[in-house]
Amino acid sequence: MHTSRSSKTTTISLPPSLYRDTITMAREKGMTRSELVREALRRYQREEREWIELLEYGSKKASKSRYLDEAGIERLVDAERKQG
Repeated sequence: MHTSRSSKTTTISLPPSLYRDTITMAREKGMTRSELVREALRRYQREEREWIELLEYGSKKASKSRYLDEAGIERLVDAERKQG
C-alpha cells in the first residue's frame, strides 16, 4: 500500500550568511529550519497578495481621479490609510 506524505521536500541554496542567520533565528524561535522557512514563505505570499490588492485598489481610484501617475496613486493610498 502506498501512502503519500502531507509535505513535499525541496532543496534550496542559501548564501552562508543567510544560512547562519536562518539557523540562529530558528533556534531563537524554537523552530526547525523547515518551520521557519515555511512561515517566511507564507508571510511573503500573504504580503505579495496584499500588495497586489493595494495596487489594484490604487489603480482603480486613480482612473476615477486626476491622479493618473504613480506618485498620485501613492498619495491616494496614503490618504486612504490615514482615514482607515
